[in-house]
Amino acid sequence: MGTSDHDHGAEPVTDHVHDNSWSVNLELPRHESDRERVVAEAVEAIDHTAPGNHVNLVTHGAHGHPETYLFDALDEHAPESTWEYVEQCGCGGHVTRVHVE
Repeated sequence: MGTSDHDHGAEPVTDHVHDNSWSVNLELPRHESDRERVVAEAVEAIDHTAPGNHVNLVTHGAHGHPETYLFDALDEHAPESTWEYVEQCGCGGHVTRVHVE
């Protein structure tokens, strides 16, 4: 992974394991120009979701449909989990739901 803000002490996407279903906002200004950050924080969100729950990854529209950059990373990082594309938001972002096993 290259160097970017997430390598330099930026706030983590979450600081605890969620024992419920939840959503992570990957549409902030810091995500718009940093696709690597979006993928890294999506993976971090999965790691912070307790098995039996899901996390909605809400990704920035600037990167286009998540099939072009996120789906392979999900398969590689969490092969035991399942995911589904939910929808494109009115603001242009995309929602992908990952069911953590």
